[in-house]
This record gives sequence, structure tokens and C-alpha cells, in this order.
Amino acid sequence: MSHTAITQKSALRHAGFFLFLLLLTAANLRTPITATGPILENIRASFGLSASAAGVINFLPLLMFATLAPPAAWFGNRFGLERSLWGSLLLITLGSVLRITGSEGAMWTGTLVLSSGIAAANVLLPPLIKRDFTEHTARYIGLYAMVMGISASIASGIAVPLAEISSAGWRLSLAVWLVPAFIALFAWLPYLKKPATQAHATVANGVTRSPWRAALGWQVSLFMASQSLLFYTLIGWFTPFAQDNGISQIEAGGMLFVYQIVAIVSNLVCMSALKKLRDQRAIGFVASLLIFVAVLGLLLLPAWSLLWLILAGLGAGASLVISLSLFNLRTQDHRQASKLSGMAQCVGYGLAALGPLCFGMLHDASGNWLLPLVMLLTVTVVQIVMALLAGRARHI
Repeated sequence: MSHTAITQKSALRHAGFFLFLLLLTAANLRTPITATGPILENIRASFGLSASAAGVINFLPLLMFATLAPPAAWFGNRFGLERSLWGSLLLITLGSVLRITGSEGAMWTGTLVLSSGIAAANVLLPPLIKRDFTEHTARYIGLYAMVMGISASIASGIAVPLAEISSAGWRLSLAVWLVPAFIALFAWLPYLKKPATQAHATVANGVTRSPWRAALGWQVSLFMASQSLLFYTLIGWFTPFAQDNGISQIEAGGMLFVYQIVAIVSNLVCMSALKKLRDQRAIGFVASLLIFVAVLGLLLLPAWSLLWLILAGLGAGASLVISLSLFNLRTQDHRQASKLSGMAQCVGYGLAALGPLCFGMLHDASGNWLLPLVMLLTVTVVQIVMALLAGRARHI
């Protein structure tokens, strides 16, 4: 009995430390990106960049997320999830250091390097949760998404004030996020001491089916793509849309902040609901429907934009948790979960990167917001259909 008690306490300590590592890692997965947007004009002025070149700084991370997702899944299965995650954090740290060293070339190289690290970590965290904490998948995914949202909001909120308090300018705004990156690097070190064979201890018997060849894999991927495209398009284009409808830039920024805070709250609500549901069709449908109603509201009654963004935030927060959870819920083991995570994020972020671009092109071509918003409505319909298909309780 004494031995059993010691074992249980050890397991609890392991679970607690793992949760700490998970949340610490999550805090590094959006801050290098969201801290950049508010100070983009400062960076542009420092290097004399054109508006188009400056825009690429925001486009590159999504492109890297899509391109490197499948290779990241392969690396995780080949070299072990812990070692691969540590390598991802190392890339994030090195890239963040490079960005603030002074030259334009270092800034571009650093953006590519840190985006590569984030792309890999995005893919590797869900299968790690499935492998070690299958019974707590929804809880850990929800907390992971919540911390990403909170840290991203803080990074964007303090970027400008930090840039104005010293001669370091925008470099200080980016440099402060090296602190959690270094802490995470050292915190993961004990896990790197595990023997290499331990990383493969839970491999399933036989060869698991590739999600690229399964209809369910594509359904999960398209759900991920739809919710990502809608989120990034609203974040990128709401302010100009609001200004054209008589809402000031400051008010629009406040509404976007509310949108992101509501999404964080929705992360927690969805996390609790997922544990009680036999499948995810109902919650996926409701989350997608909320976004549909929000986009339709923006189209028909833009003066009520705050209400529509609150509804969109509820749907977006739940959709993100559902997407991340589906990587684990629709697979048989952590290796297959890693493959599905890589596929879904490749498809998802690839299409998400095109969303703001197509939205802007439709606006330029039509001269109004009707066609762009109809495009978003179409995407919400796709998300609703994918929610009903991918939400069924089955495995690839």
C-alpha cells in the first residue's frame, strides 16, 4: 500500500509538471507573431520596407505552419515527441533572437526560423497529450488553447507601450518574449534524458492508416481549415470594414479585443462540454452556426458589430478546441494523431493564409463588402457540414 501511494503521488507530480510544461510551451506559440502586428509600422520604418513587404511578415508564419506541418509529424514519430518539441522551442528562441539583432536579413531569417519552430510545436503537442494523458485530452487541449489566446492578447496589447518606453523601440517589444522561451527550453531538459526507445513505447501494433487516404482525415482537416480561415480573416479585415460603416478605429480595436477575450472564455466552456458528450456533432454544429449568424449579422446589420463579434468569438473559441481535440479523438494512437495533426494543420493553415488575401481581392474587385462577406458565409456553411461529418464518434 505504501508503494502504491508513492506511485500515485509520483504520477500526480508528473501530471502537474507536464501540465506546467504544456502551458508554458503554449505561451510561446503565438506571442512572437501577435506582438509583431501592432508594431509593424515601426519595423517597416526601421528597414524602409514597402507596405507589401511588411505584409509578408504577417503572411510568412501561416505559410510555414502549412508547409512544415507534415514534416513535423514525421520528425515527432521518428525522433520522439519530447526531443522534437525541444527542438521546436530552440528554433523559436533562436529565431526570436535573430529578429532583434539589427539587420533586415536577420529579421527575415529570424521570422522564418521561429515560424518553423511554432509550426512544429503546433503539430506535436496534441499527440503528446494523447499518448500520455488520453483521459484528460479535452481538459488539456482547452487549457492549451486558452493560454495561447491569453498570451497572444497580452503580447499584442503591450507591444506598442513597450516600444515607446526606451530607445530599443520595437526590439524591446519582441525581446521580452524571449523570457518564457528560455524558461521553456530549460524546463523540458529532464524529458530529454529518457532513453530513445521510450519515445516509441506506445506504438500500436501494425501500420496505422494514413489520414491522407481517409475521408475522415479530410473532414477533420476541412473543419480546421474553415475555422482558421474565418478567424484570421475577421482579425485582419474587421477594422477597415468597421471604419467603412462608421465605427472608429479605436472602437474597432476594442471590439476585436472583446472578440478574442470571448473566444478564450469559450475555450473553457467547450473544454468542459467535450468531456460530457458522446460525440462532437452537436457542439461543432452550434459553434459553426454561431459564426454563420455573426457573419450574416455583419452583412445585414453592421451597426451591431459588437454583438456579432461576441457571437463569432463564442463560435471561434469552441471551434479551435474542437479542432485540436479531433486530432486525438479520431485516431487510434499518438503516432496516427501526429499524422492527422500534421495533415489538418497543413490543409488548415494553407487555406487560412489564402482567406484574408481572397477577401481583400474580392473587396477590391467589387468595391464593397458584399462579395467578401458572402465568401465568408460560404465558408461557414462548409464548416457546419464538416462539423457534422467529423464530429461522428469513429476512428480513421
